[in-house]
Amino acid sequence: MPLTIKAAKKLVTEADTENFISCEQPGYRYLEVRQNYGDIEQRWLVIESQERRESDLKKLQDKIDKDLRVAKNKLKELSCREFACAPDAIVAANKLLKKSLYHQLTDITTQSIFTKSESGESDCHYQVQATIRECLEQVQEKKNQAGRFILATNQLDELALNPEKMLSIKTSSVERCFKFFKSPMFFADSVFIKSPKRIEVLGLIMALSLLVYKVAERQIRQTLKRTGSGVKNQLGRLTDRPTLRWIFQCFQSIHIYIDRGSKQISNINEERLHFLKFFPPACQRYYLLESIM
Repeated sequence: MPLTIKAAKKLVTEADTENFISCEQPGYRYLEVRQNYGDIEQRWLVIESQERRESDLKKLQDKIDKDLRVAKNKLKELSCREFACAPDAIVAANKLLKKSLYHQLTDITTQSIFTKSESGESDCHYQVQATIRECLEQVQEKKNQAGRFILATNQLDELALNPEKMLSIKTSSVERCFKFFKSPMFFADSVFIKSPKRIEVLGLIMALSLLVYKVAERQIRQTLKRTGSGVKNQLGRLTDRPTLRWIFQCFQSIHIYIDRGSKQISNINEERLHFLKFFPPACQRYYLLESIM
């Protein structure tokens, strides 16, 4: 369940640590709540991972430290500026850390500076003086969220799907299959859909694509294991568990062309022919394997 949803973010942030239950899997705790979201009764499982929490807290502290360094540089530059009047200086100070997530300016005051012009007249300018303070409320909110995420299901029967099983499914290869959606090669961030129905359709297409992807990968791996064979991975080492993504990359730049009425395949080499031995007959026919061999 994405934390961009207000109800999910609130639950993860405000869940009391004392109410969490230790899991059978080491390093995990959970808190189960019933939730109605999108007019659908669901069970939300708030998971807290100790390993992930330590990593998130370290990353958070790095962000806070970086934000503080930026804030100090900005304040240093601002304190050197001269303003014609005190209100202008205050306005500039209030805008200085407006985009900062972890720090703010407090104790904002102005200091009058008198200088003499070439004509001998006295000019008055104003400079800002302020203190950088950490936004304790925002920082504490991020700390509460560290290491936590939500698993959601519309299976309300706990006997059919208990919390331990939900977590085991999440940590299995099913979740890892979806990580390639985040890869720049997948171009998922270039798809923009506004209609809820179209979003549902896209989600279904992606799920079906993933199903086909995993079935093909499984079939190739089973064939390699059954025949006691292997193919080279990205490091040039033999493996009987190649990813289908790697196989797709190996088959780039292959084209079908027609020469004098006869179909031909370009850029077929020994390595690709070796891969094709473990493909089902339908795929072999697509690459005109009989005519090549």
